[in-house]
Amino acid sequence: MDTITFSKYSARAEVVKAMAHPTRLFIIDELLKNECSVLDLTRMIEADVSTVSKHLALLRSAGIVKIEKRGTQVFYSLKVPCLKNFIPCIEAVLENSAIEKRNCL
Repeated sequence: MDTITFSKYSARAEVVKAMAHPTRLFIIDELLKNECSVLDLTRMIEADVSTVSKHLALLRSAGIVKIEKRGTQVFYSLKVPCLKNFIPCIEAVLENSAIEKRNCL
């Protein structure tokens, strides 16, 4: 694999790594429904603000979420709408794996 191709796949891997945490997948799922403030997400996740903020910062640095400041509050939303297709794809993989495991029993 040449350097340019490797760089392209490395960049893709960074995006996938940013999503590869249950809390961050939950955040993405919630943001698919509606924009949320840090406080909204903190309540839903039942974690402290600093933990949720770290997850959001990682998603933001990966280009997955964007922010909008309104007064003292910061609202997060998805930067790319294609995640609406990605999450159901993950579910399809899980469902297919479960069916294959059931068929092996």
